Amino acid sequence: MAVGATTRPQFDSTLLLVVPAAAFMVLLFIYPFVYGLVLSFEPKEGGALANYKFFFTTDNEWPTIWTTLKLALPATLINVGFALPIAYKMRVKSPYQRWVTTILVVPITLGTVLIAEGMLTYFGPKGWLSQFLQFFHLYDGPIRLTHNYWGVLISLVISGFPFAFLLILSYITGIDPVLARAASTLGAGPKSQFRHIYLPLLAPGLAMCFCLSFVQAFSVFPSAILLGSPAGPTRVISIAAYEAAFEQYDYSLASAIAMIMGFVQLVIVAAVLGLRNMFYRGPVTGGKG
Repeated sequence: MAVGATTRPQFDSTLLLVVPAAAFMVLLFIYPFVYGLVLSFEPKEGGALANYKFFFTTDNEWPTIWTTLKLALPATLINVGFALPIAYKMRVKSPYQRWVTTILVVPITLGTVLIAEGMLTYFGPKGWLSQFLQFFHLYDGPIRLTHNYWGVLISLVISGFPFAFLLILSYITGIDPVLARAASTLGAGPKSQFRHIYLPLLAPGLAMCFCLSFVQAFSVFPSAILLGSPAGPTRVISIAAYEAAFEQYDYSLASAIAMIMGFVQLVIVAAVLGLRNMFYRGPVTGGKG
């Protein structure tokens, strides 16, 4: 290096990614949350906690939490419970794997509205299923699988299963199959391999899949209106927030209901993650290579 020469400070190119990502998080997540939280403590009448007091003391408001949980928890358990064995069977590549996977994820491309229209056509009181069962004298009277609890639950299963299946499949295909082959040489059967190898390594992925599926199901809104009874047994908490915001024009109350909704989800997610730590502690993956 020549005498008197100066060195230029090196520019860290990662800042070009970190700064926009941080700004994106602030604008789309942190700022709306803080704004909604502050707004929930600014009711039209009463003190700062008036909105929360109104929600928990009104007979048609606080039960929406339990109504939503009765839909979200069973739907999540069904989706994860059915997706796990199917993904486990499809962990080995086969000529039909791509076709089966494509068929299973078709509901993602349809969307909630098209799923609701299809269910009204097939599962309604005058739908094909009801007519088929009546024609063969398998059931007397129309079958009501829409505009009630079961219609919303079936819709959540149809729309949520592909998401759970793809997520579990990605986790299970990342487990090195050499581990199972090594266990088989020591006399471990398929059930023992799943119980002692795959299930412990899948525990973090299953917990994360359950949390994401639950959050998706807990925010149910279109299905509860199109396929449920929004003024009766399927009046979920998102409908209560919608009515407060766009029927009563009380955005402060709507923000408070949204905060309660987020808090309930946070409690369930924290409980699931805590159970995951109790179930298994060790490597979070048994990836290939």
